[in-house]
Amino acid sequence: MLEDKKANFGTAPVFFTAISTILGAIMFLRFGYAVGSVGFLGTIGIILFANLVTIPTAWAISEIATNQKVEGGGEYYIISRSFGINVGAAIGIALYLSQAISVAFYVIAFAEAFGPVYDYINTTFELNITNKRFISLPAVILLSWVMLKRGADLGTKTLYFVVTILFVSLLLFFMGQPEYGQSQVELDWLASVDDPDSFFVVFAIVFPAFTGMTAGVGLSGDLKNPKKSIPLGTMMATLMGTVVYVFIAYKLAESAAPADLVGDQLIMSKIALWPPIIPIGLAAATISSALGSIMVAPRTLQALALDKVLLIPRLNRWLAKGTVKSNEPVNATVITSIIAIFFVAIGDVNAVAEVISMFFMITYGSICLISFLQHFAADPSYRPSFRSRWYISATGAVMCVYLMFSMNARYAFIAILTMTVMYVIIDYSKKDNEGLVRIFQGVIFQFSRQLQVFLQNAERKEENWRPSVICISTDFFHRPAAFQFMRWVSHRYGFGTYIHFIKGYFSRDLHYRTKEELNRLIKVAGSSRSNVYIDTMVSPSYTSAIAQAIQLPSVSGKDLNMILFEYDKEHHETLRDITENFSMVRSADLDICVLAASEKEFGFMKSIHIWLKPSDIENGSLMIMMGYVLLGHKDWKKAKIKIFAIFPEEQMAEEEAKLLAIIKEGRIPISAKNVESIPQKEDVAVKQIIATKSKDADLTMVGFRMEMVKQNGLSVFEGYDEIGNVLFVNTAKGKEIE
Repeated sequence: MLEDKKANFGTAPVFFTAISTILGAIMFLRFGYAVGSVGFLGTIGIILFANLVTIPTAWAISEIATNQKVEGGGEYYIISRSFGINVGAAIGIALYLSQAISVAFYVIAFAEAFGPVYDYINTTFELNITNKRFISLPAVILLSWVMLKRGADLGTKTLYFVVTILFVSLLLFFMGQPEYGQSQVELDWLASVDDPDSFFVVFAIVFPAFTGMTAGVGLSGDLKNPKKSIPLGTMMATLMGTVVYVFIAYKLAESAAPADLVGDQLIMSKIALWPPIIPIGLAAATISSALGSIMVAPRTLQALALDKVLLIPRLNRWLAKGTVKSNEPVNATVITSIIAIFFVAIGDVNAVAEVISMFFMITYGSICLISFLQHFAADPSYRPSFRSRWYISATGAVMCVYLMFSMNARYAFIAILTMTVMYVIIDYSKKDNEGLVRIFQGVIFQFSRQLQVFLQNAERKEENWRPSVICISTDFFHRPAAFQFMRWVSHRYGFGTYIHFIKGYFSRDLHYRTKEELNRLIKVAGSSRSNVYIDTMVSPSYTSAIAQAIQLPSVSGKDLNMILFEYDKEHHETLRDITENFSMVRSADLDICVLAASEKEFGFMKSIHIWLKPSDIENGSLMIMMGYVLLGHKDWKKAKIKIFAIFPEEQMAEEEAKLLAIIKEGRIPISAKNVESIPQKEDVAVKQIIATKSKDADLTMVGFRMEMVKQNGLSVFEGYDEIGNVLFVNTAKGKEIE
């Protein structure tokens, strides 16, 4: 049995990383301003609007993150590897800018924590020092220096300490009861200051509070079970952050007057049971978030440079350079620090928050839009373990655009135009990289597929490999196994053309007969909700029917790439006709599948066994892909794929390592524990091993070679009587699983 070595991180680091970023600077500094400006109900509206963006984005990013293992670059890496370098680069640049500016935002907020210190100094020494840049500028310079000298290890040890301080500060805040709150008879849900800022201005300032939900995504490569930990940790942090903010809004509204909420950035310290805990909590949260941002942003920029998306080759090489030992992105950190210092010099929390909001909005909107499109593209290479819903992603994309223009229409237009121009320039200069064309091809592909099944009209071409199968059979009404298989293949990922063969010479009588049988076939297929294209064919022989069929275009408009034969395991009469036509089919470069149907049929559709043998290992990729295609149908949704690999005893270790590498690189949705390696002993026949292991399987896939059929004839397909349906597979050329 093969074992895959994984990291040991669970869901907790994902959750704590995200929640410590969500409950940060905005919560301590500007949430009181929000409540005082738009009232308690208005603040609830801001929270709801924000969640219409963040929850769909959290779902979308969880979906994308579980599509493959994440390497350097975090969110940029998973976006670019799922949707193409060009799309990822356009989003990645906006993502990098939002991360880099966030460093400045958190450092400015960190300086605000020293407000009480400023008050003490001014009172004690009769001074009037108010400029927080005396704290923020040295802080960002020191932070940059530390990152350049010490690297990312420094920030990873502060997480649990920060979360503890946050928890204590919130607990003491909720325990506090100032005089204003004690005198309140009932809460005024709409109370706000006179002439307040508009709802969307307040929203733009407060929105960065909700953008921390994806902070834990970058841990994907270090998680024991990413498909569980990322969605669960991200969604838990998002939902808990929402609940906490609702309670904070209520506590603020009942504990302080609107004017005090707007006029005092540290109003929470006036409410808390022990006032100093709020500046302490603010300092801990902001410096932790600043550390996180200054760790992540340079890595995003380094990943962009490694993908050579920037237009200046020398700049790509310079930014991609890292330290020898740990590949720390030193040069990218320098650029990030310069950007952070520039925005720290601006010094206005509100102004920086609005800029961050716009960048995050366009980034999140793009992620949601691409997730939405992928739901319709149905690309077999896009196989996330966690699935969002198309309407959730669509809601997130629409809300991002709406809120961007509501916050600042001019900035929104400039941001969208800038990102579009970036994509066009990158796509034009990097024509060898995949971009939006791939995604839209998939969407149009699916739209075209549905229309063509309905209209029975084929005029679409697709470059990515998908099963485009034709089946020729006389036994539709007697033995439906082949049609069932075609129905599953054609459900989502592929195309199926089922030809009902009628032997004879074409005549008027046979023509009318074919029309009647075709109507009957379509009626039966329609009741099964099949996406298979069905037709009839009259031909004087089985060979001539095959010759005609393999020259037909698929229902998709592309060339056929596979033919499915079928025979009854109890009666082998048609098997000889099938094997005699292999050479003709092979001349068309078609993959060949032979379905040996048994009385067991497909059983309970709970298990698929795939057998890899030393003599036909090249068929493995096609069998695995076909297994995954079957899992895409609801009939097989609870099924498990298990791979059995038979290797000579002396080659076991080497072949096991190769097979595990294929599974990792291909992102096959099969755990290593579902792969069993079996040593081949000289005195035990392969067919005997298969019969023992797969006697209870609902479908067994076995590869075969043409040379073996030529040498051994029909015996290649015999000897499997003890097991259920068997699909024999022969690939015309090796397939690379993407």
